[in-house]
Amino acid sequence: MFRGVAQLSMDGKGRLAIPTRYREALLARGDGRLVLTADPSRCLLLYPLIDWEPIYRRLMSLPSFDERVRGLQRLIGGYADDVEMDGQGRILVSPALREFASLSRSVTLVGQGGKFELWDSARWAEQSERAIGFPEGGMPPGLEDFSL
Repeated sequence: MFRGVAQLSMDGKGRLAIPTRYREALLARGDGRLVLTADPSRCLLLYPLIDWEPIYRRLMSLPSFDERVRGLQRLIGGYADDVEMDGQGRILVSPALREFASLSRSVTLVGQGGKFELWDSARWAEQSERAIGFPEGGMPPGLEDFSL
């Protein structure tokens, strides 16, 4: 279970050091073999390979006659990139994925249970600000009785 927010720096080659607190779990969950892909919200998704494979199979088994489904297959499946943590716990983010998510040097890694989201830090701040107070139409359905 991945949770928490980490502010990180990506070097000019696109290398990103995974925080130490997540490395052991990622190594245990598949020897540090991961998949990095695009998300429609313009962030990147980082999955342990073992968790990604059933998602990919399900996505690609959907009927591609619907242009919206085909678009998601192209986006999520097409951008999917196998990455592996090196000995220093770093991964390499491809130029195509960096461009897609408009990643700068300052990035934010956000734990989301079984995966991570990787955001440009400025875009993460904007996203977080929009999420506060549910400005478009109030509380989303299903959260009326939700309490922390």
